[in-house]
Amino acid sequence: MESETAARRVVVIAPMPPEKAAYALARYSRSPDSIEDSLRWVHSHSSEKFWEQFYFAYGHASIADLGHVTVCFENISELAAIRLEDEPLWDGQAKSSRYQNFAVAGCYVPSTILSTEAEGAYRGVLGSLYNVYQALQQPLQEYLSARYPRPDAMKPADYTRTLAARTFDVTRYLLPLAANTNVGQVVSIRTLEKQITRLLSAQLPELQTIGEDLKEACRRPPSNLWASLDGRGSDPVEPLAPTLARHAAPSVYQSEVYRGLFRHAKGIMKQAGLDQPESWASRTTPVDLLAPHDPLDELVATLLYRVSHAPYRAILELVQQWSEKEKRGTLEVGMRGRGPHDELLKEFRSGYTFIFDVLMDIGGWRDLHRHRRCQQVQQNFTTMHGYDIPPVLREAGLDRDYGQAMEAVKQDLERLRSSDQEAALYAIPFGFRVRCLFKMDYAEADYISELRSGVKGHWSYRTIAWLMKEKIRERYPYLGELIQATPPDVEDTLTR
Repeated sequence: MESETAARRVVVIAPMPPEKAAYALARYSRSPDSIEDSLRWVHSHSSEKFWEQFYFAYGHASIADLGHVTVCFENISELAAIRLEDEPLWDGQAKSSRYQNFAVAGCYVPSTILSTEAEGAYRGVLGSLYNVYQALQQPLQEYLSARYPRPDAMKPADYTRTLAARTFDVTRYLLPLAANTNVGQVVSIRTLEKQITRLLSAQLPELQTIGEDLKEACRRPPSNLWASLDGRGSDPVEPLAPTLARHAAPSVYQSEVYRGLFRHAKGIMKQAGLDQPESWASRTTPVDLLAPHDPLDELVATLLYRVSHAPYRAILELVQQWSEKEKRGTLEVGMRGRGPHDELLKEFRSGYTFIFDVLMDIGGWRDLHRHRRCQQVQQNFTTMHGYDIPPVLREAGLDRDYGQAMEAVKQDLERLRSSDQEAALYAIPFGFRVRCLFKMDYAEADYISELRSGVKGHWSYRTIAWLMKEKIRERYPYLGELIQATPPDVEDTLTR
C-alpha cells in the first residue's frame, strides 16, 4: 500500500498568552494533530484545568518550558538585579553602568531605616559616593581625550560616546549596590515560577516585595502598548500567567537553609582560624584554579564557602582533614528541611573539572555573572576584601581623591553595620571586591577567556579572563595554549 508523504512545513506562531502557548505545544507533542488543530483545541478548552492537573498535580514541569514571558523590572536596586539574574536558565540584560550616567538614577533606601538616625548615616554614605562619582568625570574625560586623540577616521560623535563609556568604566567603581537600575528578561514560565519562589524566600525585604509584585503581574493582563502602536489597541489581552501566580509560594527550605549553614559554619571557621582575613590574606590571589578533588569534599567545601569569606582552597584543605562523619554533618545541614518539591541548592551542582576561585571588584564581576554555562557560588558582599583602584586613575593622578573616598566609606560602613546590617550591605560600592566560585567545563573556560580578555572589554574582567587561561596553561599546557586569549597589556582604548 502506497502512502502519501505530507508536505514539509515550518510554521511560526504569533505571540500568545504563555500558559496557553505551553498548553498548545504540549498537546501538539501528544497528538497527531497539526499545530493549527492544536491551537483550535486549546482555544475551546480550559488551560487552567490543564495546568492544575498536569503541571501542579502530576508534576509535568517540562511543559512550562514551552511558554515564555518578557518581564521588565524598573527602579530596583543593583543588589536586587543581581539576585534576579542568579537564575541559571535566564536571558536578559540590566541597564549598563558602563554606558550610562547613574547619577540621576536614585538609590534604594531600606524601609527599616526610614526616619531613623541610620537613614541619615546611610544617605550620607551614598551622597559622598555620588559626589566623587560626578566630580571625577570631567577631569578623567579630559585626561582620556588628551591621551587618546580622536583618529581622523573616527566620527566625533562616536569618539565622544567612547570616551564617555571609558569614563564610566572608572567612575562606576563608586556606585553602591543601592543604585537604582532596570532589568529586562525573557524567561520560560517554569523559570519564572522558580524565580518567584526564590524571591519570596529571600531574606531581603526588597526581594520579597519584588516577588509579590511579580506574582501580581502574572495575574494581570500584560502591557499592550505594541498592539496600540500598531493600531490594534482593541485586541483582547489575557492575564499573563494566572494559574502560576496562584500557586507560586515561598519555600521554607530556601528561606531557612542558608541561615542554618551560616550558624553551622560560623563555629567551624572560627575554630579553624579562617574567620578573619589575616589568617588567609597572604594566600589570596585574584584567580585560583583548584585541582580535581573528591566529590564529597567539593560539596562540603562549597557549602561552607558560600556562607563564609575564606578562600576555597583554605576551606578545602580543612575539609580534607575531616572524617566522613564530619563531612556528612555539613551535607545534612545543607539538605535539612528540604521538601519533596524542593530542588537541591545550586551549591550541590558539582563535578566540573575546572573550578576557579575568583576575587575581583563587584563591577567587573557583574559582567562575568552574566555567563550561564557555568555554576557560580558567590559569597556575601563585604568590605573585608578591600577595594580595587582603576589603573587609569593612577595614571591621571586622580587616585588620591578616589582612595580617600573609599577609605572614608569603608569606615562609615563599619559604623553603619553596627546599627543596620541591611543598610550597610546596600551602601557597598562596586569598587570593593567580591569572592565567587566559578565551576565550568573546558569549552566554557575557553569561551570566557577568549571573549572577556578582548580589547573591547573592561580591564578588570580582562585581567581575570587572562589569568584563567594562564592557570589552565600552567596545569594543562597544551589545553591552555589552545585558548586564544588577549593579554591585558594589549590595549585599544577607542575600540568598543
